[in-house]
Amino acid sequence: MAFIAQVDFKMDGPFGDEMAVGFSDLAKSINEEEGFIWKIWTESPETKEAGGIYLFETKEAAGEYVEMHTKRLAGFGITDVNAKIFAVNSQLTEINSGPVK
Repeated sequence: MAFIAQVDFKMDGPFGDEMAVGFSDLAKSINEEEGFIWKIWTESPETKEAGGIYLFETKEAAGEYVEMHTKRLAGFGITDVNAKIFAVNSQLTEINSGPVK
């Protein structure tokens, strides 16, 4: 069973193309995390929020990543992090073409 980690936090920017350039090394490093499958990056310049939806192979891998990432964000001065972990219902997700494999 796969697990989703949903993470969001307040951030003043950058967003859009500037975010893509500035965070590309971080994006590449996430690929090396234990049990990581994929990430969808999220951003809202209007509400000054950013984050992501991550898919991990196990609940443990998702939890370890959330813990590490929360500490990393604190190093950037971001301390109000909303993070949740959910099990993926693969049968229903496949009906809706969700990328769970």
